[in-house]
Amino acid sequence: MTYAIYVLAALAEIAGCFSFWAWWRLDKSALWLIPGVAALIAFGWLLALVDADAAGRTYAAYGGIYIAASLAWLWLAEGIRPDRWDMIGAAICILGASVILLAPRGA
Repeated sequence: MTYAIYVLAALAEIAGCFSFWAWWRLDKSALWLIPGVAALIAFGWLLALVDADAAGRTYAAYGGIYIAASLAWLWLAEGIRPDRWDMIGAAICILGASVILLAPRGA
């Protein structure tokens, strides 16, 4: 369940940030900011749902998932296919996030 929340949070964050990118860099209407702000609110809410003992650990693990989701966005939304180095890097990040999430911790 945690990975699903992280993926949804990453999509919300990327979509929210992309709306600002589109408005600022691609000269899109300021109306793009409305769903962007809503997406960023959803991002914060979703991360708060993660069951973890510390916010910093939650954010650290999320970072690895975010990197992989950003590369998916690159491919699906921007039409640029990630290369093998992107994929290797994303796999390393997901592995790192999994170590943070799944490591046995003492009480």
